[in-house]
Amino acid sequence: MLRNLIIAAGLSLVFGGASLVGTASPLMAAEANSRGASVETGGTSGPGKEATMKENLGPFSRGEANTAYARYFVGDSYLNMLSTQGVIIGNVTFEPGCRNNWHAHHADAGGGQILLCTAGRGWYQEWGKPARELHPGDVVHIPAGVKHWHGAARDSWFVHLAVEVPGTNTRNEWLEAVDAAEYDKLP
Repeated sequence: MLRNLIIAAGLSLVFGGASLVGTASPLMAAEANSRGASVETGGTSGPGKEATMKENLGPFSRGEANTAYARYFVGDSYLNMLSTQGVIIGNVTFEPGCRNNWHAHHADAGGGQILLCTAGRGWYQEWGKPARELHPGDVVHIPAGVKHWHGAARDSWFVHLAVEVPGTNTRNEWLEAVDAAEYDKLP
């Protein structure tokens, strides 16, 4: 469904498209980012253990470091605002292990948020419910007032489009960080 939505918008979306394998230089990674390609870098995380980090940024550029909201995140995230008129849409990229704090999107009427997952593997959790694993093509509808968090898996980059549902007197309430011990239990 997401693929059809993006194609209908006149964009090209190829999951698992072009990739650079090996140790990517910053210049190679920047070039891949500009093309929405995959970047894989290899290294070792211990004696004889191969560690692979995959950064599949999807169809939109990663954007700049998300410094304006850094205090509400554990780890580093990046933000590329795609639309700030009518419907607000941001492309949010989470480095492995990065997640935002518990928060809620409030509104007097309407409001809420929709997440359109475009790359990597991540998590979404509502307060009092089990975490839901997210993959490219997943869509999450978050009603106004629901306390939740979302972010990357420990071992994967994660990218989603955050769509702000229009409403009356919309506002965000940022709350406590996700408990690290609970996050670390996620696969």
